[in-house]
Amino acid sequence: MPATPPDVFLLPGPVKMDPRVLAAMARPAMNHRGPEFKEVLSDIRTLTQYLFGTRREVAVLSGSGTAGLEAAVTGLLRKDDRVLNLVNGKFSERFHDLCRTFAAATALQFEWGSAVNPENVAAAMEAEDFRAVTFCWNETSTGLTNPIADISKVVKAHDALLIVDGITAVGGLENRMEQWGIDALVMGSQKCLAAPPGLSAVALSERAYASLHSDTSFYLNLKAHVDALAKQDTPFTPAVPLFLAFREALHRLKEEGLENRIARTARLADAARAAIRALDLELFPDPRFASNTVSAIRYPAGIDDAMFRKVLLESHRTIVAGGQDRLKGRIFRIGHMGICSSKDLEAGFRAIEATLAKMGHRFERGAAVAAITNQAENE
Repeated sequence: MPATPPDVFLLPGPVKMDPRVLAAMARPAMNHRGPEFKEVLSDIRTLTQYLFGTRREVAVLSGSGTAGLEAAVTGLLRKDDRVLNLVNGKFSERFHDLCRTFAAATALQFEWGSAVNPENVAAAMEAEDFRAVTFCWNETSTGLTNPIADISKVVKAHDALLIVDGITAVGGLENRMEQWGIDALVMGSQKCLAAPPGLSAVALSERAYASLHSDTSFYLNLKAHVDALAKQDTPFTPAVPLFLAFREALHRLKEEGLENRIARTARLADAARAAIRALDLELFPDPRFASNTVSAIRYPAGIDDAMFRKVLLESHRTIVAGGQDRLKGRIFRIGHMGICSSKDLEAGFRAIEATLAKMGHRFERGAAVAAITNQAENE
């Protein structure tokens, strides 16, 4: 392993960060109950609402995206509540495992790489009464975006709460949470926002906020976090440096414009997919539902995952992610969210080309980078 960080960082989270965001964490110690930090929290509340595209209640927690999911589940569900978990990848499977700990959870399974079918969801909800439904909007493990508007319509028709893992979606994909009727939407700081890992945020509908209870969790008491942030405070000692970096990343997002970032992310996804085709490679998921924030790519025959990523890192100082669980060794994944640029993609695919060629995969050399360049020129 190299002693210094890689030159090209294409993980699907954490993603690379702007120097401004990194510098924000270097400030001297601050009184987290003092007026200076209250101003920070005031900014964060307003900017987080902008990020989610909502005017309703939000919470920011010291804890990763999983903490946000757990806060939403424990705040809205009780042990005997029936919840339907839509599962089509590793992270939605993990969401199901989380729900099983706190409620009466049922998994509705779909093939990994295939989207959740709203008709199947409707049939399940007509057969049984569920208080809530959960799913992963953007399934990072398979590089797939589920049809959130259609799923939300089904859930809303059955008057169930909708709790959504938006960890690699919020800030990177078009979000209409109020229009769609999402009750709790969770994001993670280290994904589309391009802040450090360690914070999560939860946006709530009016109905969800009114339904919150406080007797099933202590540190992750979602109502306490929402009410505290509304008063420029936190219920417990926050991770101050992370909050400062989070605010800076939110400012950077606002400067770019949320719609502009979402559009740029879509262009990068199109460029990545063009490069993948140029290398005679295939996406893992159904292409109709390919994610704009992360691409999951099947290995061609004869390419060993561990060796591919080892050569990529050690010889080309480029890092990508492997597959998880049943997909380990079968795919690699690249992130193109946050502040990723076309130059990052070009550098990454130049390294991918060289590594695949060295390992015996045949394709037209230079085709992937040319595809990215052509995509940028045609914008």
